[in-house]
Amino acid sequence: MLLATCLALCCALGGIAFSAHRASAANDDLMDAYRVIAGHTFVDLTHAFDPGIAHWPGFPKETVRTLYTYKKDGFLAQMFCHVGQWGTHVDAPAHFAPGNKTVDQIDPKQMLLPLVILDVHDKVAKNPDYILSMKDVRAWEARHGTIPQGAFIAMRTDWSKRWPSETAMENKDAKGIAHYPGWSMPVLKYLYLERHAVATGHETTDTDPGVLASHGDYSLESWLLHQGHYQIEMLANLDRVPEYGSLAIVTFPKPRGGSGFPARVIAIVP
Repeated sequence: MLLATCLALCCALGGIAFSAHRASAANDDLMDAYRVIAGHTFVDLTHAFDPGIAHWPGFPKETVRTLYTYKKDGFLAQMFCHVGQWGTHVDAPAHFAPGNKTVDQIDPKQMLLPLVILDVHDKVAKNPDYILSMKDVRAWEARHGTIPQGAFIAMRTDWSKRWPSETAMENKDAKGIAHYPGWSMPVLKYLYLERHAVATGHETTDTDPGVLASHGDYSLESWLLHQGHYQIEMLANLDRVPEYGSLAIVTFPKPRGGSGFPARVIAIVP
C-alpha cells in the first residue's frame, strides 16, 4: 500500500514538474519572440487626427473641448467628439451588415497578422482612377509566392501623401465627381475566398473607387463587410513598408456595439 502511494506521489510530482517545464519553455518561446521583434523597425501606419482632417463628406467635423487645465485644475482633460469612422479607422462588419460583428466583437487574434503590401502607386500616379486588378495580385505572387493565409493586405497608392487636405483627398472634377483609386470585386473575392485574408486596408476614404463612391455605390465595401471581415481606411506610410515579410499590429478601442472607431496600425518591418 505504501509503495503504491509513493509511486502515485512520484507520478504526480513528475507530472507537475513536466507541466512546469512545459510552461517555462512556452514562456521562453514568447520572450525569444519578443527579443526578435523588438530588434526590428516599427512603422506607424496611422494618421494623427484633429477637427480639420479629410473625412467622408456625410460626416460632421470633430470637435475638441478642454474640460480641465493644468493652470486651474492641476491636470489636463479633453473631450473629443467625432463619428466612429474618423481618421485612420476600423470598419467593423456591422458598419454595413446588420447583426454582424461590432468593433468590440472582433477577435484579438485578428490584430497581429502577416502584412502584405500590394503596391500600385506608380500606376495611380498616372491614373488617379486606377482600380486594383488581378494582374497586380498575380504579379505580387510571382515575386513573393502565394499570399499567406490570415494576412492583413494593404493597397499602397501613396494617396496618403495628400493628407490632411480634404480637397486633395477627394480630388473632385468640375462636375463634383471624386477621382481616387480603389479595389475591385475580383481582387477582393480572390483575397478573402481563396487566400483567406483576415482584413484589408487602404489609404483613401473608401474601399470603392472615387467615381463609384461619388454616385453612392459602395458595393465593394458592402460585400467585404457582409463576409464578416473588418477593414482599415486612411492608412499612412505604406511607402516605408516592404511588399512582404512584415507583421501588422492592428488595434483600436472597444466601444460596445460600435460600427467603427479610430485605429492605431503599426507595421513591424524586417
